[in-house]
Amino acid sequence: MGGSAPRRDRHLPVETTSFVDRRGEQTEGRELLARARLVTLTGPGGVGKTRLAARIAARVERAFPDGVRFVHLAGLHDPALVPLAAADALGLHDHSAQPPLDALVEQVRDRRLLLVLDNCEHLLQACAELAAALLHGTTGVRVLATSRHRLALTEEHLLEVRPLPVPDPDGDLSAADGYPALALFADRAAAVVPGFRLTAGNRAAVARLCRRLDGLPLAIELAAVRMRVLGVEQLLERLDDRYRLLTAGSSAALPRHQTLRAAVDWSYGLCTAEEQLVWARASVLPGGFDLETAEAVCADGERSERGVPPAGGGGRVRPQEVLEAVAGLVDKSVLGRETGPDGVRYRLLDTLRHYGLDRLRQLEGEEDATRRRQRDWMQRRAADCERAWFGPGQREIVARLRADQDSLRAALDFGLTAPGERLAALRLAGTLWFYWHACGAPREGRYWLERALDANPEPTVERARGLWVAGLLAGATRDMTGGLRRARDAQALAEHLGDKAEAAHAAYVIGVIRLFGNELPAALEHFEASVARGPVPGQHLSLHGLDQVELACALGFLGEADRAVEVCERARRLCEEHGEEWVRSYVLRMLALAHTVKEDWDEAGRHAREALRLKLAVNDVTGIALTLDLLAHIATRAGAHDHAAALLGGADRTWADIDRDRWGSTYLGAIRRDTGEQASAALGRAAFERSYEKGGALGLAELVAYATEDEEPRRPAPARETSGRRRSRPPQDRTLTRRETEVAELVAQGLANQQIADRLVIARRTAEGHVERILSKLGFSNRSQIAAWVTAQT
Repeated sequence: MGGSAPRRDRHLPVETTSFVDRRGEQTEGRELLARARLVTLTGPGGVGKTRLAARIAARVERAFPDGVRFVHLAGLHDPALVPLAAADALGLHDHSAQPPLDALVEQVRDRRLLLVLDNCEHLLQACAELAAALLHGTTGVRVLATSRHRLALTEEHLLEVRPLPVPDPDGDLSAADGYPALALFADRAAAVVPGFRLTAGNRAAVARLCRRLDGLPLAIELAAVRMRVLGVEQLLERLDDRYRLLTAGSSAALPRHQTLRAAVDWSYGLCTAEEQLVWARASVLPGGFDLETAEAVCADGERSERGVPPAGGGGRVRPQEVLEAVAGLVDKSVLGRETGPDGVRYRLLDTLRHYGLDRLRQLEGEEDATRRRQRDWMQRRAADCERAWFGPGQREIVARLRADQDSLRAALDFGLTAPGERLAALRLAGTLWFYWHACGAPREGRYWLERALDANPEPTVERARGLWVAGLLAGATRDMTGGLRRARDAQALAEHLGDKAEAAHAAYVIGVIRLFGNELPAALEHFEASVARGPVPGQHLSLHGLDQVELACALGFLGEADRAVEVCERARRLCEEHGEEWVRSYVLRMLALAHTVKEDWDEAGRHAREALRLKLAVNDVTGIALTLDLLAHIATRAGAHDHAAALLGGADRTWADIDRDRWGSTYLGAIRRDTGEQASAALGRAAFERSYEKGGALGLAELVAYATEDEEPRRPAPARETSGRRRSRPPQDRTLTRRETEVAELVAQGLANQQIADRLVIARRTAEGHVERILSKLGFSNRSQIAAWVTAQT
């Protein structure tokens, strides 16, 4: 098969406040990225590196057909997770047996994308290794990093992000409105004092204040919030008092890091005692968090776990006081408020989080107590999600756990590094089995479980669960031998402990590894016995449902289609009774497989399309890929070869995000090869490749929509005649590539070739070539016809 066409994805941070334009730095960053593959924005904390990186990435995104992706590293502390975080940001779900970094490079080898690594300074070595691997192992991947320190690679180009320029307060201020520092202060002040603006009467004071703050954006924003209760002159007076205290009367200027510290100290000092304690305790929460989490982690009292002592020297905060403190911190711009998948969430800027941690560590016993509360809350949330998993709320559970990913990592890391906490880490990693397995994170789940199992050799129920979960995830990453060994150890330990539920879970893993290891008769016997026995007390209903799915799968592979349908119908009723979607999606896929054996293509297609919709809802990427393969086979047997070729293109692109060698049994591989050969023979190689590339160019949601609604991939409509003269030679292929479509849109906007080259960060000659190909494909003779054609499309 040929490589699929590129598709663009944009995953840049959402800006919640206006951006004071750094035109010079944006232009310089864009020019650097045009000629260098690694650009690092350096500068002190609070200078605005992240916002600038997001702006630069947004301006150059058209140059990267495979997308711009943002990797947030501030909440990550384990260097081993850096390639996994990058893969997650890229939408990759590696199921191969390769080391994570090697697998990542292999998956993006042929792609043209920009990866933004944000906040690298605490993970410099791991970030440098990631960047080096991408630079040496690919040709189309570029890296934009933000860090207080350079990555120290020979290929690295540095762009120093300086504080915002400030005019001389005693000089000519007639043009002061054009200074970004003053514009930033005015913008943030207007947010708390509606109608505030720079005037002849306040410009000098604002300029003096911004100069005192060294033009640091974060310091300026924190100061502007105080305009709610103070005037500019009062702000300046109190800030001068703060600086005189720090310098102890010295006339020497404060170093810039002390300037920021002074501004943050000042904001901290203006907080109530409850706000100060909530700020300090919330600093253990990396990434975003919701109010429930804030109440559990930041409050003393009834929400704390038994055995966790009250705060050390930091006082007490009651749960009902947390909301008021959070609201106060939002008002003071200490906490950012953002919309999450499950409602309102909050986030501490990295600089303010480190400040809060410093404050927390000054209070005896506070850090351990707070981290323990955070860990216990994550365990409680994970357990609640596991109990609810076989039910109607799966989409919400997936969204919530993905939003809590940084907090889950922090809880696991605390358990594995703090004395006396290792068993709790194993318990949490095992509780999350459904998340690791169902939501495409087997690599990371296995990483945590193997570490936790090594730290907990004692024969406990937690170890029995950890063993079978590790076995399940090993099988998902094609380590069948290791997976089978872990599952058998789990079964033996569970039986020794008398835990029938964990023994049944381990038995499921043994059976599924046999099934996909092509031991069909043994797998059939295994799952017939499991299903006949029925669920044991304590067994998770998801795994009981999957016992039936795997039995139907074995029956289908062995040609016993009627029995497979009967098993599936029972399993479907079980899922529907509970409102469950993830297992039901596999049941529906097995029904589709059984109907393909019966050669009932209409029924097979109906069930497969319904399965695909459910799999997208819970982000089961492996299940989506498997179902696309099956739908392509069904389409070919039904004579829809063009549709099948597009589905194969989409399936191949989806598999490339999982495992280039494809996951599954020999039987499934044979179906896939047969489908490709039949579709290619029916269409001819050229037509097959065109449809294949169209499917590969679709995003995942677009692909599922196309597969489930039988829609054709979008293509240019026939161009209208612009004169009475007929074209003498119509083009053979009028389909524009993604890049050609972008160029056509820019031509329609009236841009010349050099302007198009600048906009897309490409050479002028390349832009000219795109225009010539567009004219040729569409049968046009001038740019005006391209503009008319684009207008007709829109």
